[in-house]
Amino acid sequence: MMETIKTVSWAEGTAPVADGTAVFEVFIKTTPERLWEAITDPAQRSKYSFGVQTQSDWTAGSEYTSSVPRVVDIASGRNLEVDPPRLLVQSFDALWSEEVKAQGTTRVTWAIEPVGSSCRLTVIHDQLPPSANAELYGGWPMILSGLKTLLETGELLDTPGSLRYAEG
Repeated sequence: MMETIKTVSWAEGTAPVADGTAVFEVFIKTTPERLWEAITDPAQRSKYSFGVQTQSDWTAGSEYTSSVPRVVDIASGRNLEVDPPRLLVQSFDALWSEEVKAQGTTRVTWAIEPVGSSCRLTVIHDQLPPSANAELYGGWPMILSGLKTLLETGELLDTPGSLRYAEG
């Protein structure tokens, strides 16, 4: 008898989210300063995050907005904790559809830790509601893969999601 192997996918919402928390970790050959800049600079961010630009003054308590200019609002929130180049904690209100708006405010933590000549980036998306819509957290693997690719090679991913709002 063949055993069926159950696959899990963040994008499909079948990966485990324990107690309203999704954790993503990636190692990137870069400096904490370059990684921080790639997270906070709107032009760089749009290259690996579905064309989304995030605008803020990046101070604790300040607001931020994320959008594909003239196309769609993605998210807004507050920068709860800002400690460059190692920690950014943000409230996250998804705006791209009525379904995700109904999920309420969640939180995203970006933690950067130097490891040798590389960095460990841990993204924690927590305070997710029970049975959270997978759209809230399902894009993180592609975003973080795009970030890693950009910083290590200078190139962009060409996955369909990465190109969703690409200019050109």
